[in-house]
Amino acid sequence: MIFVLIVIAAVAAGWSLVAGRLERWHVRAPLVLVFAGIATGVFTQSQLAVTLNSQVAQHVAEVILAVLLFVDATELPGGRLFGNDPGSAVRALLVAMPLSLGTMVLLGSLLLAELPVAVLLLIACIIVPIDFAPAETLVRDRRIPVGVREVLNVESGYNDGIVSPVFLFALILAGSTSSAQTPAQALGTAVPFAVKAVVVGVLLGSLLAWSMNLADRAHWMTEQSRRIIVLVTPLLVYAVTVAADGNGFVAAFVCGIAFRYIRQAPVRRRGAPSPDASDFQLIEDTNAMMTMGMWFFFGNAVVLALSEGVHWPTILLCAAALTVVRILPILLSFLGSRFTWRERLMLGALGPRGTTSIVFGLLTFNTLPDGTYADVALYAMTLTVLGSVLFHGAGSTAIARVLTGPTRAAATATSPMEHAEPDPGTEPSRQSRHAD
Repeated sequence: MIFVLIVIAAVAAGWSLVAGRLERWHVRAPLVLVFAGIATGVFTQSQLAVTLNSQVAQHVAEVILAVLLFVDATELPGGRLFGNDPGSAVRALLVAMPLSLGTMVLLGSLLLAELPVAVLLLIACIIVPIDFAPAETLVRDRRIPVGVREVLNVESGYNDGIVSPVFLFALILAGSTSSAQTPAQALGTAVPFAVKAVVVGVLLGSLLAWSMNLADRAHWMTEQSRRIIVLVTPLLVYAVTVAADGNGFVAAFVCGIAFRYIRQAPVRRRGAPSPDASDFQLIEDTNAMMTMGMWFFFGNAVVLALSEGVHWPTILLCAAALTVVRILPILLSFLGSRFTWRERLMLGALGPRGTTSIVFGLLTFNTLPDGTYADVALYAMTLTVLGSVLFHGAGSTAIARVLTGPTRAAATATSPMEHAEPDPGTEPSRQSRHAD
């Protein structure tokens, strides 16, 4: 474990020294850490399964996901629940995403007929949610219409929080944390977890944000103390919820929504200045560092998964997840919307997978009692995220150029750096910068 820590710290330090230079070549932290994890995994292949399937790895993944969900929920554009275009966000989150999950389960039942429905649902929850960590420049690319970027921003911020209860339900049904044998029994176990999570998340998130507002007005806080309380909030909520036998992930997500809403209350009532964005700087940097560690372990998982050989049905399933299973539900859910067909295709094609898939995949690998099912879930996660890193990460510029068409590309092609600048009023959300 010390060797792994040394490698992660050394690679992170090296990347930090040349980050600006590498970004000019579209080489970002996730890609660097993935290659470092692969290189390390090649030489420590005999220990990879033990390292990934350990209590330490599981708890680290849980904490990272809790912080990630909280950060995602606190930073929606415009300060609104579903951003500046709530109707389109609802189409993507509450229509297209359930359709994608259902389509993935149906396709999985054809390609991986030996797997039970619970495991197929788990795999769907792992590889369907989008995350812009491997291709975050896409949400700042001016060649992509502002409306498309806003919807993608909101979707990537909310979809992991919405999927997490379904993920827990599937995990319970698969037999990881209880003896539930039927969907009704699994639902009976999952619902109390979710109810406790919502209650704890709303109460603690509101209480801590309200306390910060009071302390701010009394001038009791320092800039450092603001950053610290924001960092410990998701950790406290997650720990309290787990101690109360609730779903810590749902609690962290709900807490983020409540925290943001209460912190913005003085702004809505009196037009006071918004809370300083620097309050979130510490948690953003901490989250970025933890996320880099996840990408390193993902590189390890790549070596472990590929050592199992080639399984074409799983490869086809993962390829479909990145293309038709994402694109077709988006096209259907946006019928009758103000988006053009080209913009709808952008929404479907620009759906990278990242940290959320990695964490869900590692948690499944660690908690499923059946080793075969756990291996398939890890294999599916690895192939999907690796494909997304190559397709959406390294190929993001080409995707944007093809989908925006020659007219818009020519109109915006003033300089390479201009494509990465945010439009006024459409600053990308903090979650899209996790890997900065």
